[in-house]
Amino acid sequence: MFKGLLRPALAAAALFALMTAAHAGDTRQVFTGTLGKMPIVLEVNTADAEQVSGRYFYEKYHRDLELGGTLQDDVLTLNEGNSRYSADKPLPTLTLTRAGNGWQGEWQSPQGKRLPVQLTKAALPAPAPGALPYVAALPDSDPYEYLRLHGLKLKPVKKETFMGYDLQWWAEPESKISLFTVESGYAKEERQRINEHLLGRLWSEVSDYHRCMMDGGEYAEFDQGAAPTFLSPEVVSLEISTGYDCGGAHPDFGSSPINLDVHTGELLKLKDVLWIGEPDSQATEYDQGKVMAPWLVKQFATLYPEEMKKPAEDDGECDYTDEGVWGYSNWHFTAKGIYMGAYFARIQRNCDNPEWSVLPYSVVKQHPGAVKLQLPQG
Repeated sequence: MFKGLLRPALAAAALFALMTAAHAGDTRQVFTGTLGKMPIVLEVNTADAEQVSGRYFYEKYHRDLELGGTLQDDVLTLNEGNSRYSADKPLPTLTLTRAGNGWQGEWQSPQGKRLPVQLTKAALPAPAPGALPYVAALPDSDPYEYLRLHGLKLKPVKKETFMGYDLQWWAEPESKISLFTVESGYAKEERQRINEHLLGRLWSEVSDYHRCMMDGGEYAEFDQGAAPTFLSPEVVSLEISTGYDCGGAHPDFGSSPINLDVHTGELLKLKDVLWIGEPDSQATEYDQGKVMAPWLVKQFATLYPEEMKKPAEDDGECDYTDEGVWGYSNWHFTAKGIYMGAYFARIQRNCDNPEWSVLPYSVVKQHPGAVKLQLPQG
């Protein structure tokens, strides 16, 4: 798996939020129909008639093809493909005219091949009974993605027992995104809440994968790995690591752990578990860089004196005494304590997330957060 963590700009509620940012307003519309004889789903955003954007996928393949062009006098003229990587190559084009509640026209290849296009406003099938909350919300929030996921299925790949809990691993075959569900050890209602969150995360990463494949063009890469790190009657904790190249200046990699409260199915924040400050001030947010980071440096200096030795200024080694590297920490539970990650500037990415930076439960329990958890002795 990839070491590292997503930079603060990317580490919001979901991994790769920049890649999956919502389109502005309600100017995007979704259509279904055919290109030639092949069923397609197409999304187009006409907020700016001079810079129309969109994408479509063949229902058979589910992979996005980027669209960009103009809208003039009810005629859409769109180039198909990522122009950032095709500046020297002619692109296929779609020329579409409004027809009732849809569009009609033709697709033309650079070689002159022409195929008819017929599109009508998408009619969304209702979510299946018992659908995951993540999927059930998509018809309103992202109907295009809903229609993509509607055609995808998860495949069971292996079973595993971890810390006495039975896990079933699932994979989405096209993206190879994989995650597990918990099959034993919890009450039925607890398992349902846990698994809804885990499977919702799996599907959201499938969406991230497809966005990355479109944005990165033929050079795109998106590799994900996941591993459970701690399961108990109180907590389900796992690490998700991703390496990706989605068309930015450089490839990158990152970690986005999941820490769930078993009893509520809600994500735990670090302040829920570990609070550095006055106990009666826990309702107040604090800046981790100003409060938590200096405290962590002092704790780790005592716990791991060799690893925390300050390197010479000119040797380029990892300086874990720098409070700034702990200012935004990815974290997860382990059998021995809470793992706290560090991050460095790109030139020192090899220093990210050292293996040793675990805060023992004996220390954590001296600074409990707002959520009362039964943690190991540690």
